Amino acid sequence: MKPVALKTQVSSGGVIFRRHDTEIEVALVAVKDGKVWCLPKGIIDKGESPEKTAVREVAEETGLKGKIVAKLGDITYWYYIKEENAKCKKTVHFFLIEYESGDTLEHDWEVDKASWFPIDEAVKKVRYKGEKVMIEKAREILLKQI
Repeated sequence: MKPVALKTQVSSGGVIFRRHDTEIEVALVAVKDGKVWCLPKGIIDKGESPEKTAVREVAEETGLKGKIVAKLGDITYWYYIKEENAKCKKTVHFFLIEYESGDTLEHDWEVDKASWFPIDEAVKKVRYKGEKVMIEKAREILLKQI
């Protein structure tokens, strides 16, 4: 049996938000046939900064453009790539991004759906624990600004 290869990946993504009166909404994307809701993110291209990647990936996956207002933190985890028989250590940089323009119907083919959710609902809806933590950090920052 062939030994498992080890790989590393670095991605970047964001919690894009908008305000409706006193309510804060964030955009999530659905993957895996719409069964898994998560934050938009993607691999950092060669020569691209984590910040630039976050803005680009959020725009591609949600159809929404925005500007970075804060760094939220990083998540590191391992996953298995079956086709390559490889264990991959992935680090994702997350940023808080303020919505400027766009429509979730304009998301790209990489995701099944993109939608706005009230921030408290978004925390419950995302599948991955690390992403729940990032949305909670975003909520803490945004609630201080009201």
